[in-house]
Amino acid sequence: MKRCAAWLSALVAVALVSYATTVGAAAETAVKATVNDLAWLVGTWSFERNGRVVTERWTAPAGGVMLGMSRTVAGEKTLEYESIAIRTDAQGTVIYVAKPSGQAEATFKLTKLDANAREVVFENPAHDFPQKISYVLKADGTLLAAIEGTRGGKARRVEFPYRAGELKLE
Repeated sequence: MKRCAAWLSALVAVALVSYATTVGAAAETAVKATVNDLAWLVGTWSFERNGRVVTERWTAPAGGVMLGMSRTVAGEKTLEYESIAIRTDAQGTVIYVAKPSGQAEATFKLTKLDANAREVVFENPAHDFPQKISYVLKADGTLLAAIEGTRGGKARRVEFPYRAGELKLE
């Protein structure tokens, strides 16, 4: 019985060392994202849908932060606006902090960054809606932003097909 317990203890120790080595190696080879990796978002982006113009602006990374704003206008009236920051938190994770008009601030962690494809995803599974925010800079120069998640038990995705520049309704 003592031999079996010793053998089992040794097996568990080997498994733990093997696991720690594998996890450590994976962490060491992981690419560390920075706010500067998202510089491709910089600029003014807009689109028109149903008589509403949505504009989103991003500043260049500086001091470890990118600042953004979004505004939805219909005619002469602002319907919605949002202040946004992309920055690094205390743990070194790139985060997306959004403060929409009339709502509480929400933070989303970077979960995917493909700098070559110019695609980024931020997620917060505990948030009501959205739980995921993504941006993809397409080959034609358009920027597809999307928010998605579950609302009222149903999956939902809202896309924002931006073009470079600012639009104004005539």
